[in-house]
Amino acid sequence: MNKNYYAVIMAGGIGSRFWPMSTKQFPKQFHDILGTGTSLIQQTSKRFEQIIPSENILIATNKDYQTLVKKHLPNIPTSNILLEPAMRNTAPCILYSALKIYNQNPDGIMIVAPSDHLIENESAFIDNIETSLKFCDDKDVLVTLGIKPTFPNTGYGYIKYIDSEETIKKVNSFTEKPNLEKAQEFLNDGRYLWNAGIFVWSVKSILQQFQLNLPKMFALFNSENSNYNTILEVNFINAIYETSENISIDFGIMEKATNVFVLPATFVWNDLGTWLSLYENLEKDKNQNATVGGKVIYNNANNNIVRTQNHKKVVIQGLNDYIVIEENDILLICPKNNEQDIKTIREQVKNKFGDNFV
Repeated sequence: MNKNYYAVIMAGGIGSRFWPMSTKQFPKQFHDILGTGTSLIQQTSKRFEQIIPSENILIATNKDYQTLVKKHLPNIPTSNILLEPAMRNTAPCILYSALKIYNQNPDGIMIVAPSDHLIENESAFIDNIETSLKFCDDKDVLVTLGIKPTFPNTGYGYIKYIDSEETIKKVNSFTEKPNLEKAQEFLNDGRYLWNAGIFVWSVKSILQQFQLNLPKMFALFNSENSNYNTILEVNFINAIYETSENISIDFGIMEKATNVFVLPATFVWNDLGTWLSLYENLEKDKNQNATVGGKVIYNNANNNIVRTQNHKKVVIQGLNDYIVIEENDILLICPKNNEQDIKTIREQVKNKFGDNFV
């Protein structure tokens, strides 16, 4: 394995669209959502361990999740768990990670990826990542992985590339979540990819872009550069993090930089952002019902997703196109076409029953 290769797994989100399973105290990346026996963050880490030395895998997460990270990833050194004292989107945690790596190894090449995505065909994933790492070895470039769209999804950002014979293509533009008409145009065009939020670059290249495009943030995190990888690091981060800009890496860097490239991915990907996205990736019975956990009898019931605790026996009678989710002492029963209301429902529960339930 190449000692210059690093992986940063972002694991600080709450996953509110996966409520009531995903809560602030126990978010979705620490759940076995797919019923495989391993959590999403464990699957992500194992994926990277095939090509990245384990001592070079960093976890960027909320300070409240340190214990959960240690429980799920006991082989990750404590010094590799980067604790964010406040939620400030993806740009600050990526800058923090890049500076930490740079101070250890200025020749580092880093992968940045979410902790909670579904990747099928892992051999293709590894091949795509290795291709991207090699591309960044001797070039001042920022690489992102794009997914060939299969339908006009309005929930993803899109990347337009300049058509060429090259495997990794120059990016023309980024578009945030489009309306249905635009999404269909993108699908028909053939030069648009879904933005998977997986990035590869040298630490030198990304730090240069922070210095150019987010100079205040760069100056803030670089103000006491010698603190990284020392006992002073945690106190330094705690002192500055909340004053940082709250901005994504896409808005802050990727949409402004001129040296951005994209690799059209050859693996199957899903961001598992919603219950319906999970439903699409689960095995179903002859009536298109999907079950996770428990044992369910479906009578005159079609197109449902039911997730409950392993020991539960459930009977679904005369129900079609519903989401039924049990988690501890919360039960959610919601029509699939009202899935977008789950965030609002979560807020109602918070207001009526308190923070312990969200």
